[in-house]
Amino acid sequence: MTFALSDSPEEWPVELTEDLASGGITTYRRDRVRMPSGKAQQREYTLHPGAVAVLALDDDDNVLVITQYRHPVRRRLVELPAGLHDQRGDGEEPLVAAQRELREETDLRAAHWRVLADFYNTAGSSDEASRVYLARDISAADGDPHDREDEEADMGRHWVAFDELLRAVLAGKVGTAATVAGVLALAAVRARPGGLDELRPADAPWDARPF
Repeated sequence: MTFALSDSPEEWPVELTEDLASGGITTYRRDRVRMPSGKAQQREYTLHPGAVAVLALDDDDNVLVITQYRHPVRRRLVELPAGLHDQRGDGEEPLVAAQRELREETDLRAAHWRVLADFYNTAGSSDEASRVYLARDISAADGDPHDREDEEADMGRHWVAFDELLRAVLAGKVGTAATVAGVLALAAVRARPGGLDELRPADAPWDARPF
């Protein structure tokens, strides 16, 4: 049998499902799963709506990053503009979610979009999936500045040179998943013969979050 270098759908039988806790965003679930050996094992994991992130790149090869306090890790982190894909149930496509997040967090818009990377954040403990977009031809969004509250009101916003951000990722100074994935994906595709033309279109299928 020829090996197909691709993640593939598969589902082992679930004999019992129990939701242990639910919050504003996630649900903590326990399943009893029947293994191929015939043995049943419990698996506990978090249900998550998924997320989108945006690597906004200007004409001078600068990337827009935000700094935001993240309580679980007790740190202010350097991140790409990002947010939950929590309106997926209402039919919102991930590109629209990314455009919305860019507008809400930075008051910017982009004319050209491509997919940089898709990934599962922690597949052993959550069904969370994220998509990172490359956004170019950046300009100010129409309308009044977005009204930000809570953590978003405390965000910092900075344009940094892509090479500087790449060095920070490689040095372990910047470690948020979407930022690392997006920056390394952009560096990799630039080294490919086809360059940015090898990136998938912005509406490319997303098997982890069909739309």
